[in-house]
Amino acid sequence: MTYRASWAGAEYEAAPQLREGRVWMRLRRTSPADGFERLEDDLYVRAVPATECAWVRHVITVCMWRGAPFWVYAEREDELLVEYIGAQVTVARELDLDRIDRGVHRLWVRRAEVCELQEVAVDVAYRLYTR
Repeated sequence: MTYRASWAGAEYEAAPQLREGRVWMRLRRTSPADGFERLEDDLYVRAVPATECAWVRHVITVCMWRGAPFWVYAEREDELLVEYIGAQVTVARELDLDRIDRGVHRLWVRRAEVCELQEVAVDVAYRLYTR
């Protein structure tokens, strides 16, 4: 799960940040550029007001595993931590998922076992970050 933003004609991975009651987007890139601060060898960040972005999108990765719908919560090497989004406790139990919280079921699975892996991007409503 991540955010993406379009700013000054380019698309960036981004993260929202609240500053004095306004939403800013921390834009990330892997190479140096004007106004971007180096945080690590291959990570440069610049914060801009969300209102300066052409668009902001929330992006999640979804998939199917053993015939049930999941979203990808985390990744490591050849495994994905998937969270069941089918809302049927009986199915979660049948799949032997780990119960994390009420209604939240996850499990590490081999990447090769999932199918229909795809990103879903949803535009963040303008009114949510212009107040």
